[in-house]
Amino acid sequence: MKWAPIILLIFWMTSCKTVNVLMEPKADRTTEIDSLDFAFFYNSNYQYEIRKDDKITISVWGEEELSVGSTFGIYNSNEVYGKWLMVDADGNIEVPRIGTMNVMCMTTVELKDTLVDLFSEWVVDPIIDVKILNKQITVMGEVRTPQVLNVDKDNYTLMEMIARCEGFAPYANVKYVKVLRQSGQNVVVANIDLSKSGDYMFKNIQLYPGDIVVVPSKKYKEFDRRISVIIPFTTAITAAAILITAF
Repeated sequence: MKWAPIILLIFWMTSCKTVNVLMEPKADRTTEIDSLDFAFFYNSNYQYEIRKDDKITISVWGEEELSVGSTFGIYNSNEVYGKWLMVDADGNIEVPRIGTMNVMCMTTVELKDTLVDLFSEWVVDPIIDVKILNKQITVMGEVRTPQVLNVDKDNYTLMEMIARCEGFAPYANVKYVKVLRQSGQNVVVANIDLSKSGDYMFKNIQLYPGDIVVVPSKKYKEFDRRISVIIPFTTAITAAAILITAF
C-alpha cells in the first residue's frame, strides 16, 4: 500500500521522544539533557570513526610490500582502481606483516599512530598515511544533481554540499530541508527552514560522512514541520527512502 510508509513514519514520530536539535539550550535548564539533543550542534573536535565495510588504504613511504593502495608509490589509492583493506563485520582488517588488527571506532589519526608504533619494528621512523576511501554524503530530492558525494574531510556544511549538487532545483521546498544522521541504531532527523534569512549558524549545519540530505518538493505534505525526530531501529538510508516515498 502506498500509504504504508507514511503511516509507519507517523507511528514512529508519535511513539518516540522528539527533540528540537536546532534550538539553543536554555541557560537555566536543569534536567538531564539527552545526548541526541546535540546531534547537529557544531563540534570542532569531530573526527570520523572507522566503521564496518569501510575501505582503508595504508601507505608506508619506501615500503611497497607493507603498503596497501599506496599514495606514495606507483599504485593508485582511488576506490575504483586502487587497492584497499575492507573492515569486516568484527571490525578487523588484515595488515601486511602485522596480521589481524581491530580498527573499529578508531580515527585515522589513532590508526596511523598505532601503525607507526607497530611498523617501527621493521622500519626506522616510518612515514605512514591512512585514508578511508568510502566516506560519503548523500543529497537526495530537489537539487539539480542529486548524488552520492565522496568526501575527504571529516566535516562539511549543508550549503557546501548543496552547492556541490549545483544548487536547488526549481521545485525545491527549502522550508523543510531534512538532514538524517545515524546514531547507533537510531536515525536523528533535523528539519531546517532555509526560506528565511537569519540564524545561519543553526541552519548551515555541520555535516558528517554518512549523513543524508533530503530536499522535498513544493508538493510535499510535511507532517513533522518544525521539530526534529528520532526514528528508532533503522538506518539513514531506510529512513531517507521512507521520506522520499512520502513526497
